[in-house]
Amino acid sequence: MASEVIAIMTSLSAVMREETGRLQSNERALDLAELAAAKARLVGSLEERLARLGRQESEWAAQMDEPTREAFAEALGELRAASMVNAALLERQIELSADLMSAISAEAKRLTGNRAYAYGASGALARTDLTTPISLNGEF
Repeated sequence: MASEVIAIMTSLSAVMREETGRLQSNERALDLAELAAAKARLVGSLEERLARLGRQESEWAAQMDEPTREAFAEALGELRAASMVNAALLERQIELSADLMSAISAEAKRLTGNRAYAYGASGALARTDLTTPISLNGEF
């Protein structure tokens, strides 16, 4: 059973390394959808195997022989390293996307003049920026 877990961790590490490489080469996000789906399937499979092992053989980790334990530790270390690099790159990509959407929204507000003014109780004029809907490829 441990060999199955090791195989899944090795596959997951390889998928993460490929995704990281493709993100670093500035590949379109739509082209990465199949890698993200494969990563999600592998994570689900790994969680399922570990949960099953925990239920059926609670001492499975202690029962591993030395070569299997070394292979497990190596696969786990590689998975950790790959996931840290992948997570940092994906986090940066998400930040860039959020910044880009904020800039597009600010420019749309500027161009459309989508602002409202209201008098307050003291007679002061307050400006309210209304949300401008942004459409990318026909989707909001």
